[in-house]
Amino acid sequence: MCSNVRMVAALSDQDSVWEAVAEGSEPAYAALRGRFLLEHVAALSRELGAPPRVLDVGCGDGYFTAQLAQAGAVAIGADISAEALRRARSRDPQLRLQPIDAGAAWPLADASFDAVWAGEVIEHVADTAGWLSEVRRVLRPRGELLLSTPANGRLTLLALALSGRRFDRQFDPLSDHLRFYSARALRRLLGEFGFDDIDVHGAGGLVGARRVLLACARRKRW
Repeated sequence: MCSNVRMVAALSDQDSVWEAVAEGSEPAYAALRGRFLLEHVAALSRELGAPPRVLDVGCGDGYFTAQLAQAGAVAIGADISAEALRRARSRDPQLRLQPIDAGAAWPLADASFDAVWAGEVIEHVADTAGWLSEVRRVLRPRGELLLSTPANGRLTLLALALSGRRFDRQFDPLSDHLRFYSARALRRLLGEFGFDDIDVHGAGGLVGARRVLLACARRKRW
């Protein structure tokens, strides 16, 4: 009973987040993140000699799912928010969409995707270990994880330390951001969960104070 209540609350919270976002608004750093995603998917398509199967987990309103489909990938968007998926269907009724539950196994087959894209998702995840285990499960061996998340490098942290107002805004206890990653921490995390060929780099903003981390990694064979 308690777990069901927590699940309903989590879904309700995510719907509330989306209801506060204007429909049709462009995601932060959309061009930068889209270029990163589509370049990797194009390379994967050449490697496979066929359109890659890509899961857009935490797809939101389907902004990147639609880009993937337009680029020729076999794309499925998945999200825990009913409101987000409603917006994705409104964006393109042809999109393949899958509701998933927070904290539960995804209704997707093992090793069924060549790539998983998680754009600005991992920082919202409470059970990081469970989430990464699901990512790894649905990826085929040597499948590719592609993700973006806000960057928290040394200069960013220094700026927060020098400004109580910025610190309070960044770590607002009511914020939907639950995790904060540096490139080193993200690289180590992915290595611990069965990924290799890991590349994490900052983008956007100034050198030394990047706004976004872009990461790609391959699922180990075993």
